[in-house]
Amino acid sequence: MSTSKSLLLAATAVGLVSLSTSAAAAGFYVQEQSAKGLGRAYSGEATDTGAAALWWNPAAIASVENGEVYSGFHVVSAHADVVDQGSTITRPLQGVTGVGGAGLERDPVETGYVPNLAVAKRLNDRFVAGFAITAPYDFTTKYGRDSWTRYEALTSRLLTLDFQPTLAFQATPWLDVGVGLDVEYTHARLTNALPNLSPLLPDGNSELKGDGWNVGWNIGAQARPSSRLTLAASYRSAIRHDLGGHVTVSGLQGPLAVANVDTGGEARFSTPWIATFGARYKATDRLTLLAQVQRFGWSEFSAIDVAYAGQTLTTPERYHDTTSEAFGAEYVVNPKITVRAGIQHDPTPTPDVGRSARVPDGDRMLYAVGFTYERSRSMSLDAGVSYIHFDNTHVGADATAYAGTPLVTPISLDGEVTGNAVVFSVGVRKRF
Repeated sequence: MSTSKSLLLAATAVGLVSLSTSAAAAGFYVQEQSAKGLGRAYSGEATDTGAAALWWNPAAIASVENGEVYSGFHVVSAHADVVDQGSTITRPLQGVTGVGGAGLERDPVETGYVPNLAVAKRLNDRFVAGFAITAPYDFTTKYGRDSWTRYEALTSRLLTLDFQPTLAFQATPWLDVGVGLDVEYTHARLTNALPNLSPLLPDGNSELKGDGWNVGWNIGAQARPSSRLTLAASYRSAIRHDLGGHVTVSGLQGPLAVANVDTGGEARFSTPWIATFGARYKATDRLTLLAQVQRFGWSEFSAIDVAYAGQTLTTPERYHDTTSEAFGAEYVVNPKITVRAGIQHDPTPTPDVGRSARVPDGDRMLYAVGFTYERSRSMSLDAGVSYIHFDNTHVGADATAYAGTPLVTPISLDGEVTGNAVVFSVGVRKRF
């Protein structure tokens, strides 16, 4: 390999390694797909009925009488402190020094605005068609240009839009079944700084952008063994994403200048499968108890392959499968008002060793309350609020700029993250 190609591959390695953490949403799977669901901490979605539950179970629309449309909007406000605890950089001429820069970053996670839409229409006595638009992986983190995280993470932007056509039917009087496709558009943008050989020189810059369309599938069922009990299960496939875009490196000086480039590139990775199991028990005419368990196949996200400038870089990952559990209850106060509450435990798939500053995630507990107001026989208004507590976590990502060349520059991040979030959701359900 020529010197210039070696430096190009090595210069962009830091940013490409970071793509893995952002592109998989690393624990930032967006479950805000229903305002009604948020109010009970997502404890009853697999067993719910109607268009609002389409993301969770394609069988949910099988009992729609004629037609239904749902529209929701969610505001995710996160607070986090990301603190340097001794990060270092090893330059060829200076040896080991502190990475420098601002040692405290407040609120790098930007406020998220998540809309969703779903519709269902009965076709005949047995079949119902549905369509949902959701954003299951959608997140942005931004650090200052002088942040201690700059060589591993500056801006991380991921947007995934899922278009889900669905067909559901009543297989028997007590069993509903549904199947659907997940047609997904994904866009990612990642930036980070690159060190020049001398700390007296300004940093270089690396940017990766890409987008693409890919397809997965989903299937689900709801069973009613008695008039008071509903059991449900659904499965959403892993999706292999192929993104086409650009890799840009600029601002490198001296012997590193040959690595400055703007070239096309491709990235390939997989997002996880999701298996959901739920139970709903009508304890009294007014009180309903709910439970839901989800298994996330994050181990599908085993590696990122990035091809550019005639070379391919493969980055292995250490994500692990996780299981979330949620419990909730609903109480009918009167024919117009239903109140609900729930609690959820949701562990992070990110590794304890090597966690990235791009997605400073941790195990979380979610506490939620909400209500529904039946405005009329054809229209319902939903609202909910949740508080999310994140366990304190450690950022310990290691990166190497210009690996495999005489100018190799190891970077070791060492930091602590504390945080929490509040989510507000509203939704409207219209039956016609």
